[in-house]
Amino acid sequence: MAWWKNIDGTRLLIAPDSSATGNNDGHLLSLRHPKTGHKTCYLFVNGVLQELNWLKQSYRSWFLGNYISEDGCIYAATTIDPVFLLLPIFEEARLKKADCPGKFRSLDEIIFIDGYPGYQHLLPLAENCMQVVCEIKEIGSSKYFRLDDTKVLAWLYCKVSKLKQTLPLLDKNYAAQDENDALTSTVSILGEYVKDEPWLRLLCDNLNLNLPNEKAPKVEVFPCATESNVGSSTSLQEKSRSDKKSNRTGKQAKKVKLETESQNIKEMFCRASRSRS
Repeated sequence: MAWWKNIDGTRLLIAPDSSATGNNDGHLLSLRHPKTGHKTCYLFVNGVLQELNWLKQSYRSWFLGNYISEDGCIYAATTIDPVFLLLPIFEEARLKKADCPGKFRSLDEIIFIDGYPGYQHLLPLAENCMQVVCEIKEIGSSKYFRLDDTKVLAWLYCKVSKLKQTLPLLDKNYAAQDENDALTSTVSILGEYVKDEPWLRLLCDNLNLNLPNEKAPKVEVFPCATESNVGSSTSLQEKSRSDKKSNRTGKQAKKVKLETESQNIKEMFCRASRSRS
């Protein structure tokens, strides 16, 4: 019950009634999130794995049995396919190399994760559910598993198909989407539980889609040839006007100088003629 440690206040969990099957065995398991790898809490009850989703902060009172709970957080437990959580574990366990599909391993070897004893509770589930995405070798009474890329891709296609059919029934906005947008939304939701490499990228490549939230490449804008020519023409025109203006000013200054010099010469002759007379 380590999930409850260091948490203040009351928490209300909405989960299936285990008494319906006569089995009250439930566990809060600390497992790795299939997308991020971060430590995450899951509810395992009646052989069903469930994800805990925080809904909202409650400021109401709830009758829980014979007592009242006030101001608690509400969590909902929703069923999750165990293959999502086991897929990264089996991917690491096969030790795949570039030219080698990897090794066959027993479930005891694969499921043993240091620091995560909760995976041991999933051992009975793993034997049944992971057959859909693995090759299996039987030696005597023992079974050995190895993840198969083709089977994983087929399993992802199946998830996309079912989710794509379900979304329009849940929200009218999904129902209004065209085929490509609907497919993109479906893969984006699925991508919250599947790592980008290699599985989500492999799926997107086969569906001719971009990875969800993939940043578009930066495009540096350069002036086109027309803009460059216009800019060059404008600068040349301005330079020409400037040159003409300076030339005109220079000519005027020179002309004034010549006129001044001519007046001085005329005065000189006038003075010379007066002095003679």
